[in-house]
Amino acid sequence: MATNVMIVEDDEAISLVLRYNLEAEGYAVESIVRGDDAELRLRETTPDLVLLDWMLPGLSGIELCRRLRARKETERVPIIMLTARGEEGERVRGLSTGADDYIVKPFSVPELVARIRSLLRRSQPDFASNKLLIGDIELDCETHRVYRANKELHLGPTEFRLLEFLMKSPGRVFAREQLLDGVWGQDVYIDDRTVDVHVGRLRKAINRQKQLDPIRTVRGSGYSFDEKFTGTK
Repeated sequence: MATNVMIVEDDEAISLVLRYNLEAEGYAVESIVRGDDAELRLRETTPDLVLLDWMLPGLSGIELCRRLRARKETERVPIIMLTARGEEGERVRGLSTGADDYIVKPFSVPELVARIRSLLRRSQPDFASNKLLIGDIELDCETHRVYRANKELHLGPTEFRLLEFLMKSPGRVFAREQLLDGVWGQDVYIDDRTVDVHVGRLRKAINRQKQLDPIRTVRGSGYSFDEKFTGTK
């Protein structure tokens, strides 16, 4: 089931950009313009996360945040405030009212998406269970997306399955035959050297800027995903 994000933003251009990018990430998105309309809607449904603009018609974002935190049904819903107010005092006010995070306009969409993922991981164990995170590499088993240092990597379907298989058992060394069975399936008859080709492609895709290679080659045995991998040199 897709994670539900509610956008409460009266700037149509910003709302459209957010909706487009979040839906591309696999989220189910609902957009609302007015703060009072959002309050009514939040009495009918509870999203997994709310992106909340500070200045809204009908009811301000800061007041809506306060009211959400006062209701048992929404007291734990993650809230990220979006605002043009960058002063420290305003940030403190927003966070003290109950917001979990705060990002100032204009903002980087990839940074916001990374903050959303981070906040959902902390707040939802079920969300985290669909993700594999080792070092700076994050693999989303549900949406079939891979990120390194918050930048999306583009893998072929076989490379994705290979990375997923290795990341699910970090430190374990798999022989080529085991990888063939686990990634390609037991009924597929191909040369086990095919594994070497796809491991090479996978390494090329994930180690783009001379980054540390998380995949270990164990001579005479096979391959493993380094359980000590941190993503930093």
